[in-house]
Amino acid sequence: MENIQAGKVASIERGFAQPGAARAGSASVRAFSETDRELSDKVATVLSQFTQWLDKYGETSWDHQSFFAGPVGGRAKALYYRHRTIGTAAVAPIIVCEAFLPSARRLFHHRIRFPIADAHYVMGFLFLYQATGKSSCLGRAIEFLERLKKSRCPGFEEYCWGYPFDWVTRGGLVRKDTPLITTTPYVYEAFLQAYEIDQRDEWKQILASIARHARFDIKEFETSATASSCSYSPFGGGGVINAAAYRAFLLFSASQVFSNDDYRKTAERNLNFVLETQNQDGSWYYAVDGVRDFVDHFHTGFVMKALGKIFALVRDERCYDALARGVEYYLRNLFDEKGLPKPFSKAPRLTVYKRELYDCAECINLCLLLRDRFPQLQATLETVIHGILRKWVKPDGSFRSRRLYWGWDNVPMHRWGQAQMFRSLAFYLHETSKHRSQKSEVRDRTSEIRGQRSDLRGQRSERSDVRSQSADVKSQKVG
Repeated sequence: MENIQAGKVASIERGFAQPGAARAGSASVRAFSETDRELSDKVATVLSQFTQWLDKYGETSWDHQSFFAGPVGGRAKALYYRHRTIGTAAVAPIIVCEAFLPSARRLFHHRIRFPIADAHYVMGFLFLYQATGKSSCLGRAIEFLERLKKSRCPGFEEYCWGYPFDWVTRGGLVRKDTPLITTTPYVYEAFLQAYEIDQRDEWKQILASIARHARFDIKEFETSATASSCSYSPFGGGGVINAAAYRAFLLFSASQVFSNDDYRKTAERNLNFVLETQNQDGSWYYAVDGVRDFVDHFHTGFVMKALGKIFALVRDERCYDALARGVEYYLRNLFDEKGLPKPFSKAPRLTVYKRELYDCAECINLCLLLRDRFPQLQATLETVIHGILRKWVKPDGSFRSRRLYWGWDNVPMHRWGQAQMFRSLAFYLHETSKHRSQKSEVRDRTSEIRGQRSDLRGQRSERSDVRSQSADVKSQKVG
C-alpha cells in the first residue's frame, strides 16, 4: 500500500483519474467534444438558475423524513417497528400522503437546516468558484462554512455533525444532534476543499478536530483478524458497510494531512471490513446484521465513492479490484431500461416512488470520479445528466425530488437531493471547464509550434536567399 503525499492536502476528487493511479494503460483520457461543450453550457445555465432559487427560497427546507420527524409521525413509525401489524395501520395514512400528497409534509414537521446539505453547498460553490473564478461563489461557500461552525453537535469536545431532528430507526431513537459518521465526513470534505484553496489555520484546526472525533468518538467492532466495522454514532453498534467506508476515507485522508500513522492503521481495518463484505456478484448489502440485506442505489454509490477516493490516496490495488466488480454490478442491476438510476436491486419493502433525485445526484458524482478508469461510466453520466435537464428542473430553478408512480414529489428538500445535485452538477462543470482549458492550452501550444515552424521556414528561406546572392556575386567576379 503506497502512501501518497504524506503530510499534504491531497486533491481527492481528481486523484483517482491521475496518470499512474491504477494499472498501467487502464486510464482513458477523453477529448473534450462539441457535445461536451453544449451539455456543459446547459448545466451552467441550470446552476445559475438554481443559485437564484436558493437565494429566494432560503437555506432551510422540509425533508423526506419530515413525515416522521415530528411527534405524530415519530410515534407511528416507532409503533411500526415494535408491532408490525398495528404499526402498519398507524403509518398507512402517512404513506398515502407520501405517495399522493407530498406537500402534506408541512403538516407533520417544519422547515429546518441540514448540516449535510450545507456541506454539499460548500463544495458545490467551491467547484463553481474554481470553474468560473467568480468571487461571489467563494463568498457563498464561506457563508455555508460559517453556518457549519455554528451547527456542530453540542456537548462534544470535537467538531461533529448529525441530524437536526429525532430520527426513529429500527434500532431505536437517534436523538437530534447525535453525531453521525455518515454526515461528518461531508463536512470534513467541505473544509478540506476550502483549505486547498485558502490555507486558513482555523479550517485546518477544524479538520484536525473532526479527525479526532472520527478516530476516538466512533466505536470499533472487530470482525476479523485484520478488519473492524464501526458504529454509526458514538452510541451505536457496528455492521453498516457504508459507515465504515466513510470512516476509512476520512481517516486515510487525515493520516496524510496530519502525518498520523495511527489514523492510517485504523482506516485500514475499516477498509478491510468493506472489502471483505463485498458479495460475490460485486454488490454490498446495507449491513451485515442479516436483517438489512437490501441493495440500493445511493448506498452502493457511497461505498464505491469512498473506495475510489481511498484508492486515490493510498493506491491499494484491492480497491481497484473491488471497484471493477462493483461497477459491473452497479451498471447491470441499479439502472432501468432507460439507463436511469433505479432505487433498489433488492428492495427491503414496498416503495411509493420510481426514481429519486438523490440517486441521480450520487450517480453523476460517482461517474465523474471513476470514468477515467471505467470508461463505460461515461455513457451513463451523459444519459443521467440529459435526463435531469429534460425532466427534473422546475420552472423556479429547483429540482423535482422524486418521480412517484403517480406524478411527482416537487417539495424541495435540501438534504434529500437539492444540495447533492447542485454539488454534482457543479463538479461536472468544474471538470468540463478543466478539459476546455486543457484543450485551449493544446490549441495555443499547437499554434505556437506552427508559428515556430513558420519562422524556421522563413529563416531557411532567408539563408537560401543569402546563398543565392553569394553565388551571384561569385559569378559576377568570375565573369
